[in-house]
Amino acid sequence: MKLEAVSKRHGRGEWVLSDVHLTVRAAEIVAFRGDNGSGKSTLLRLLAGLSRPTRGRITGRPLCVGYVPDRFGPPGRLSALAYLVHLGRVRGLSTDAAAARGRRLLERLSLVGGEGAQLQTLSKGNAQKVALAQALLVPPELLILDEPWSGLDASAHDVLAEVITEVAEAGGAVVFTDHRESVSRARATATYAVRQGRVTALPAVAELSTGRPAAETRPHAEVGPATEVVLTPRAGGPSARPLDWTAVGALSHAVRGPDTVLRVDPAHCDTLLLTALRSGWSVVAVTHEGTRTPTRPGPGGGPR
Repeated sequence: MKLEAVSKRHGRGEWVLSDVHLTVRAAEIVAFRGDNGSGKSTLLRLLAGLSRPTRGRITGRPLCVGYVPDRFGPPGRLSALAYLVHLGRVRGLSTDAAAARGRRLLERLSLVGGEGAQLQTLSKGNAQKVALAQALLVPPELLILDEPWSGLDASAHDVLAEVITEVAEAGGAVVFTDHRESVSRARATATYAVRQGRVTALPAVAELSTGRPAAETRPHAEVGPATEVVLTPRAGGPSARPLDWTAVGALSHAVRGPDTVLRVDPAHCDTLLLTALRSGWSVVAVTHEGTRTPTRPGPGGGPR
């Protein structure tokens, strides 16, 4: 998909985007970073086909696009499942197929209140889960996410990271916005800055202005206290699935024989361990800096 000299303004107002040249390739995960009002959401609406450029052209948009807006306000009296079935029918699914797919997605995302919850009763985070489910009813060739982590609980963060990886591994492109450098650096294969309507590519490996490597590659003393986690592929089961460790709180990682050794932000340790266990890894040891006393795994490979 290509954007060639794309510019956008509303009426005779100021230009929201100016002369954007961009290529989004299959299986690519693209992040757009920028402050509020920088033009990120306008850019995503152009990519999704919900808005047309004032100048320039967009070519190569896939037929199946999933879109999650930054503000999701569906009809309030419908239940979550009824809403998904309706959209599934619009997208060519049978009622039974739409219902089955919708149920699986809502269960995976752990929607509070379940499939019968009325949309008007949902919190922002749970409404965001329904928004994500509707974007995935039909496997998208292009998945567009506008600030998708906003309001989601920790477990849904993990599912969202899995979804992004799955779409890319299936050959689809994923585009998302987030104002946090750490999030875009951890999850994207290509990152762009959106500033005052201009879109510029950022280096593939984030560097500080001083030229030092970013936090996950700094020497341990510079990162501060952390927890060391040693993982190994689980024996006698499915192969351990490769994970983007920085996306779930790792500050650094290294491979020692069959083991993977992670230094983890203590605030994210529980989430990382849960994600690892679900993905076919076993916990060898957990050591908290300052005590240097390892916590050995309990039954089933989890920490005691």
